[in-house]
Amino acid sequence: MEKVKCLIIGSGPAGYTAAIYAARAGLSPMLYTGPQPGGQLMITNDVENYPGYPDGRNGPEMMEDFRKQAERFETVIRNEKIVKVDFTGPIHKAWSESGDEIHSPTIIISTGASAKWLGIPGEHELENKGVSACAVCDGFFFRKQKVAIVGGGDTAAEESTYLAKICSEVHLIVRRDEMRASKIMQERVLNTPNITVHWNTSPEEVLGTDGVEGVRLRNNKTGEISTLEVTGFFVAIGHQPNTDIFKGWLDLDESGYIKAVPGRSFTNIPGVFASGDAQDKIYRQAVTAAGTGCMAALDAERYLVETGL
Repeated sequence: MEKVKCLIIGSGPAGYTAAIYAARAGLSPMLYTGPQPGGQLMITNDVENYPGYPDGRNGPEMMEDFRKQAERFETVIRNEKIVKVDFTGPIHKAWSESGDEIHSPTIIISTGASAKWLGIPGEHELENKGVSACAVCDGFFFRKQKVAIVGGGDTAAEESTYLAKICSEVHLIVRRDEMRASKIMQERVLNTPNITVHWNTSPEEVLGTDGVEGVRLRNNKTGEISTLEVTGFFVAIGHQPNTDIFKGWLDLDESGYIKAVPGRSFTNIPGVFASGDAQDKIYRQAVTAAGTGCMAALDAERYLVETGL
């Protein structure tokens, strides 16, 4: 059993930023990276919208920069996953997959969220080669090109209108005969001239070798197969927050995101703070995740001062 002042569960921009601030505040944090050290940026080739990197930065390299900065201030980093927690009492407990038991008065959660994928051929093989789950992150690379996006909710509607400002043609693939998006978002899609909606259509395969060259489509009513030539394929069918181990302890919304006090990182459990995409289903950007990691560390520091723990 180990005792620490601050335990950080998860890495990525939120976790590493929390570690930097907590370490500089003298909290001697311990960080468990989780199954994907660095989070979703580890599967992102080029990051061009993070301040301070004027020439852009490879996602894994950026996360290595974050990690080194956290280690510079003597954050203890372990490449393991936390699999169980106990938030009873003022001293919280957590267990790692190798059996480590950690006790801490403050826990910062930065476990992030994972994009949902279709599971069709070519999707995984061409990820970061034209296949993306974030139009805001990667749309810039497809300026004046033809792209396809699949989904029927508000996220797909918002991302398709975003892409329409950058790309020459946007093909929105909707698997049903209607969209789940709010009425106002649907109107925006239908009133955007360079968006073409393909109703009752399912993507069967992403085509290409070194990059996306097209997508094979199936009409769900007629069964007809067609090929749509595009250079980018965006999946916008939602994200799944990595919060399962906190069920029964923390207040979660209907999608599994942690409910935090608006404008703060507080959860319903004193001493437990939420940051990054585990509690943010709106912005989901590296820079906003880093900001909430900073907030969580500052909130944890103040909590320790106020409680004397």
